[in-house]
Amino acid sequence: MQKNKDSYKDYLEKEKKYSVHTVTAYYNDVSDFEIFVNDQFDGSNLEEVNYSQIRTWIVSLVDAGISNASVNRKISSLKSFYKFLLKIKQIEASPLLKHKALKTPKKLQIPFSEKELDAVLNHLSYPEGFEGIRDKLIIDLFYTTGIRRTELIHLKNSNVDWSKGTLKVLGKRNKERILPILPIIQNQFKIYFSERNSLQQIKDSEYFFLSLKGVKLNDSFVYRLINMYFSNVSEKVKKSPHILRHTFATHMLNNGADLNSVKELLGHSSLASTQIYTHSSLAELKKVYGNAHPRNQK
Repeated sequence: MQKNKDSYKDYLEKEKKYSVHTVTAYYNDVSDFEIFVNDQFDGSNLEEVNYSQIRTWIVSLVDAGISNASVNRKISSLKSFYKFLLKIKQIEASPLLKHKALKTPKKLQIPFSEKELDAVLNHLSYPEGFEGIRDKLIIDLFYTTGIRRTELIHLKNSNVDWSKGTLKVLGKRNKERILPILPIIQNQFKIYFSERNSLQQIKDSEYFFLSLKGVKLNDSFVYRLINMYFSNVSEKVKKSPHILRHTFATHMLNNGADLNSVKELLGHSSLASTQIYTHSSLAELKKVYGNAHPRNQK
């Protein structure tokens, strides 16, 4: 069994090209299920597990207070594992073939308003020098390109095409895409890069966005940065890089961008992923519709 788990991990890393975080989460979920099976069913082999045993695990997770969303994620890991076993012909059918995901409440993600973005970008005071220039550029880049947090963190100097005014980013599953940079942001890029290169301790790094000590930024640093600045202008519960990405998509759609263009800019593989952003745009559409339609004037 351990051999199959190790092969599965290699498959996720090398063939599926998942991130280290995702590989670890999937592997740990399968290992947790294996522990449960060994404990509850006298060491049953994972290759011989049936859906009834999996269902018992699901019930135990729910009884332990684990949310439906978290349970669904664990089952997704298990589904992936059994698909892998099918692929290498270790089983003839997945025990999860007819499983239906547990119902979860839809999370309402409220984008920032244009007024809030204007307040952050044009009216807040930023620190003097390198850090202030960097922080403002990061916020503006999230808002004007819809770039993901991990894409921004891993952006390299070589990914910036100064002549064309574009960025090359590496998205999910190592999919590359090109993002256009607005002229106003191009100017900010040049100012930041000049300031960055004037600092001896960081000018030789291959990564574009760095700390004052020349270290590549991490997820928590970027999250705290966005949360800190937006806490000055917004009372929304969630203030994160993902909400800025959500804001980019919503504002683009509100201002007439077509769904396919927004899909390409966001790096989504299907329109279904992008359509979640149309819910926010629908409120704006209803407002325009209500104000403009002749039937509503009577």
